[in-house]
Amino acid sequence: MTFVPANEGIAKLNPYQPGKPISELERELGLTDIVKLASNENPLGCSDKVKEAVAAELSEIGRYPDGGGFILKDQVQKQFGVAHNQITLGNGSNDLLEIFARAFVSSEDSVVYSQHAFAVYGLVTQAINAEAIEVPAKGFSHDLDAMAAAIKTNTKLIFIANPNNPTGTWFEEAEFEAFMQKVPANVIVVLDEAYVEYFPENFNSLKFLAKYPNLIVSRTMSKCFGLAALRVGFALASVEVTDFLNRIRQPFNVNHLAMVAAVAALKDEDFIEKSRVVNKAGMAQLEAGFKALGLSYVPSRANFILVDVQADPAQTFNALLKQGVIVRPVGIANHLRVSIGTEAENAKFLTALAKVLSLEATA
Repeated sequence: MTFVPANEGIAKLNPYQPGKPISELERELGLTDIVKLASNENPLGCSDKVKEAVAAELSEIGRYPDGGGFILKDQVQKQFGVAHNQITLGNGSNDLLEIFARAFVSSEDSVVYSQHAFAVYGLVTQAINAEAIEVPAKGFSHDLDAMAAAIKTNTKLIFIANPNNPTGTWFEEAEFEAFMQKVPANVIVVLDEAYVEYFPENFNSLKFLAKYPNLIVSRTMSKCFGLAALRVGFALASVEVTDFLNRIRQPFNVNHLAMVAAVAALKDEDFIEKSRVVNKAGMAQLEAGFKALGLSYVPSRANFILVDVQADPAQTFNALLKQGVIVRPVGIANHLRVSIGTEAENAKFLTALAKVLSLEATA
């Protein structure tokens, strides 16, 4: 049989590398007291109401989910004021990012995104063999003016994140408005808001949906809502854009238990507020710890923080693994990304970091 090579874009692709799981570190080093601060998960897990809702639906595992996702779309409609035909459901927001690219971009087109942005933007662009236009960051932030200036005649899609992963930086509504006014109406703008729930007072993207029909707002239930294992997210857009997205969306891409969990999670406002409180306290704890160690960091409005370890991040990452702490190198010189954990988890990380960097905290 003659070997058939993959499509050109796929052949050049380096797959996404997820954070190291706890079980793998246990096998490798035989450790049992492990803290994972690598994948921006909610340290509280999910709400008890989610667990109860999922448990009540276990008997339905033998049946296919509702391909139209009515129960979840109905809850999204109630909370966000958009119609069912403006909602696209995804197997996590990563699934949605791929759907956006497949729906609007060909190998003859270009995609614009920022340096120091979510790695999946580049991966989905490469997978369809489109031209990638990576715009240099402004410090650790999106340079929205430069991104608008980078748009070419063949540009079909722009990925922006607010807050941004892995840097935690953000932009304000006025900056976004100015950016959107510069973007041609035939260019789709994806506003990735995976972490927006942690600081909702910062930005209200929904008011821009009616004004800009080329805007897609992407959300995930994996972070603040604590549903990372179930993989569920949703996108909000104009009716016309949503119609194209749902033409290529797989009909059962979100499973039934995930939808049930998402509905319960969206309703449980007390849990979300508790998650915000824990996150803000943990952020303050890590910031104070870094200052005491003489380390700089990038201010964040997400559930993680980027710290300058003043050393090789790969070596520091590996040294922390031996201390039972999993964080994340993100390809930025001297920096590691650290998810916000519980008070005890954050304390263990700071102690381990001081040890591997041979630093002593000051009062």
